[in-house]
Amino acid sequence: MSQASANLNLMIQAARVAGRKLIRDFNEVEHLQVSTKGPGDFVSKADKLAEETIREILMETRPNYGFLGEESPEVFGQDKTRRWIVDPLDGTTNFLHGLPHWAVSIALEHKGEIVSAVVYDPIKDEMFTAEKGAGAWVNDRRLRVSGRTSMIETIFATGLPFAGRADLPDTLQDLARILPHTAGVRRWGAASLDLAYVAAGRYDGYWERNLKPWDIAAGILLVKESGGLLDGMTKDTNPIHTGDLVAAAEPIYDRFVKLVRNED
Repeated sequence: MSQASANLNLMIQAARVAGRKLIRDFNEVEHLQVSTKGPGDFVSKADKLAEETIREILMETRPNYGFLGEESPEVFGQDKTRRWIVDPLDGTTNFLHGLPHWAVSIALEHKGEIVSAVVYDPIKDEMFTAEKGAGAWVNDRRLRVSGRTSMIETIFATGLPFAGRADLPDTLQDLARILPHTAGVRRWGAASLDLAYVAAGRYDGYWERNLKPWDIAAGILLVKESGGLLDGMTKDTNPIHTGDLVAAAEPIYDRFVKLVRNED
């Protein structure tokens, strides 16, 4: 990859340290599946410990930055223009079930814009990184979004509402509109990796509702820096604020967005 900034190197370090701890915990999960208590409490502890590890590494070097994480109250830094946005374990349900598809996501926001991003998949040892204006990378390979132009050859990713969430009807209607035009839709359960895979050209696009900032902050920059396009479900809105997002490679972006938004 290109020469990384001090901040990005710090983020990579934090992601690797947290990732190593999570792999050790992940290897314990299958032993917990058969216990009467179950693995839920264990995984929630693993989640919290990973966030504590990341926060300690980041805040020790950048004590003035703010910190927004999934597992703890927001910290407002002395530097009001910068904050870390962290999901220590994106794909918790996969982790809980012993499925090897989850990630550590760390983003740096400056004046409301994501400027540095890391999505680390420890199981596959894939470190997705991006900095504003410097491109997106996985390990030492430059990322580019898919160049497919025929919708019927495309594969998209999304999330599916669970446990009675209110957006189930909307998502089912989305699928009914989108599936007939594509080679398929995947639901792998980790939004950060969905966006990283769009950046890598593995998926052609992604859409989802009711997301949190830490789910998508790093992935947004990965998509942008790999040549992809993205927006909120409503045109010209910021997904970090709205919690809904549509992203795709440029050749099919307009057609995909029209399907997602149900525009003629």
